[in-house]
Amino acid sequence: MTMKRRNFLKATVGARAAFGGFQGKAWGQAKAVRIGYTLSATGPYAVGAGIIQAPNYALWIDQLNSKGGIMVKGEGRRPVEYVSIDDRSEIETAVRFYEKLMTEDKVDLVLPPWGTAMHFGVAPVANRYGYPLIGPTVTSNKLKELSLPYFFVVIQQPDSITRAMADVLKEMKAQGKISKVGLAYVTDLFGIELHAALSGFLRDVGLPIAVTKSYPLGVKDVAPMLKEFKGAGVDAFVGCTYPPDNILMTGQAKEVDYNPAVYMTAVGTAFPIFRDRFKGAEGVMGTAGWNPKFKTPGSKEYFEAHVKKNQKEPDRWGSAFTWASLQIMERCVGEVGLDHKRIKEALDSEEFSTVVGPVKFVKGMNVSTPGMVGQWQKGEFEIIGPKSWATSSAVVPKPAWA
Repeated sequence: MTMKRRNFLKATVGARAAFGGFQGKAWGQAKAVRIGYTLSATGPYAVGAGIIQAPNYALWIDQLNSKGGIMVKGEGRRPVEYVSIDDRSEIETAVRFYEKLMTEDKVDLVLPPWGTAMHFGVAPVANRYGYPLIGPTVTSNKLKELSLPYFFVVIQQPDSITRAMADVLKEMKAQGKISKVGLAYVTDLFGIELHAALSGFLRDVGLPIAVTKSYPLGVKDVAPMLKEFKGAGVDAFVGCTYPPDNILMTGQAKEVDYNPAVYMTAVGTAFPIFRDRFKGAEGVMGTAGWNPKFKTPGSKEYFEAHVKKNQKEPDRWGSAFTWASLQIMERCVGEVGLDHKRIKEALDSEEFSTVVGPVKFVKGMNVSTPGMVGQWQKGEFEIIGPKSWATSSAVVPKPAWA
C-alpha cells in the first residue's frame, strides 16, 4: 500500500499555496520565516508520513498564516514558508537535503522527517549545525546512548510503550482470558527494539512467549506466519509493526481466520483508515497516546480543525504528538525568537502545555507522557491502559472479524 504522490503534495507542498494566497499587512512588511523538512511521499514510509505528519504540517502553516504568521519575539508576526521535498523513504536522500537546508538555504527552522530510522539519520545533522529538532515519530532506547543536545523527542519510547502493552496482557492473563502469547516483529530498528523491550517485560510479569517470528520491511505475504501462530494456539498475538505490514497482516489474519482473544499491533492501528479498512476493526488493540476525549488543552479544537482542513480525522497516536511538537516550537519562537541556542535552552528548561498533556524534556526525552494501549470500540480508539489515562475498559475476547 502506498500513498499517491498527488495526495501527499496536496497535504504538504500544497499548504504553501496558502502562503501565496494570504492577504494581509504582514506579507508586505515582514520577511518570511523559512522552515525546511523532508517527508516520504513514496516508499515504505509514505503511509505513515502521509497520515501523521503531512496533514499536521499543512494545518499548522494554514493556522499560522491566517493570523499573519508565527509570532517571533521582538519582531511580531512573520509569515511562514515551507521548503520541502519527498525523501522517497531514503535516509541518504533526507540527510543530504537537511544538510542543504542548513548550510546552503540557511532556513530559520527545521521540522523532522517521519519514522525512527529517518530521525536517526537526520538528528546528528541538526545537532552538528545547531538546529533544534523535535521528533514526534521516533521511538528507540538507543536515543539514550546518543549525545545530541539539540534533539528532543516528544513521543513515548519503547520501554514505556511495551510496559503498557505488557501490563494489559498481564491483566488479561490474570482474568483467565488469555494463556499463550506470540510476537511478530518487523526487522528494522523500531521493530527490533520494540520486540526486545516487550520480550523483557513479558518475562518480568510471568508471561512466557510461545512463538516469535520476524519479517522484513516491505514484506508481501505473512499468511504462513499467521498460520503458525494459529496452529500453536496463540490466543494473544502482538505485532511490532509499521503501517504497511500492519495493514497487510491484519487483512491476512482475517483471510486465514485467525482471530485470537487479543490481537494487538503497533504503528498504524490508531489510524482511522485502519478502522475503516477493517469495518470498524472492533476489538483490535494497538499502541496509542491520545484520544479526542482527553481533557488536555485544545484537544477538541485540534480534532475539529484537523478534520476541517484535511477532510479526515487525525490518528490517535503520532498525529497528536506531531501537533504537540509544533505547539512547542511555536511557543519557543514566541518566547525567545529564532535564535537556535535560546530555543534549545527553552526546550531544556520549560514545561509545555500541549494536546497530549504536559511535556517536560529531561536530557531530550519527554518524561511526562506514559506509554498507552488503545482498542477500537464502536468507531473510537479508546485508551484502555494505563488506567489513569483510560477512556474505556478492554473488551476481551476480541469479536469476530467483520
